[in-house]
Amino acid sequence: MDIFDEIVRLRRLGQKSALCTIVNVNGSIPSYESAKLLVREDGSMLGTIGGGCVEAEVWNAAREVIETEKPRHLNFSLGQDAAYDNGLICGGQLNVFVEPVIPQPRALIFGAGHISKSLSKIAAMAGFETVVVDNREQFANAERFPEAAEIHAEEYEDVFPKLGVHSATYLIIVTRGHRDDMRVLRWAVTTDAKYIAMIGSKRKVISVIRELEKEGISKSAFERIFAPMGFEVGAITPEEIAVSVVAEMIAMRRGADSNWRSLSKSVFAHEQLRATLLR
Repeated sequence: MDIFDEIVRLRRLGQKSALCTIVNVNGSIPSYESAKLLVREDGSMLGTIGGGCVEAEVWNAAREVIETEKPRHLNFSLGQDAAYDNGLICGGQLNVFVEPVIPQPRALIFGAGHISKSLSKIAAMAGFETVVVDNREQFANAERFPEAAEIHAEEYEDVFPKLGVHSATYLIIVTRGHRDDMRVLRWAVTTDAKYIAMIGSKRKVISVIRELEKEGISKSAFERIFAPMGFEVGAITPEEIAVSVVAEMIAMRRGADSNWRSLSKSVFAHEQLRATLLR
């Protein structure tokens, strides 16, 4: 199996990996410059950089790189004693670059209205592969969304099984009404999506969640929902709203460590919000 073909396959599946490459060699080593080893999320490997203790240490580093998504440089000196102990009578030096291979993030946009048009464009510019879903063909089409990788003009429930949601998937719910929002959110909370957001006021969010709770969906299922969606920047126009949402997606993607998800935005706090609204 070719390493690069495997990288493409893993990225399509939404799985991370680490590519380890010998980038510099001095003296004799049991491999060669440019030799590659691919380490998958499950720890399995493809290829080799020579085996022995070096490869074992590189494997450990690769697991860390997969977790942190930050590359590392590793330097090894195969001294005669250490080399002999491991069956490698070489005595050379090598440098290994371990880089994360991360799936392209996918933004699944439910609803094909004005906000979705701007969302798809801005998300695509920010490096997200965009997919648009709407049950109205006159809205969900390539003319309105030329940058979208996929467009589905079908009923939402018919599209869900086709979407392949994984940990690099971002779900944005901006349909034409409460009922359709509820249809999508009901499914969204059962997925492994990295980010789930829904448009609407706090009152609307509470209303939708109340109805889904009546169906038996637990409150804990809504803890990771971003609603109202986007950073609170006073956005009014579709373009401004799209910028605020994509900024929130980028913060999620990059693991921004701050208080950017405030209590007032978190659906986990909807009981407090409900109490405020009922005063």
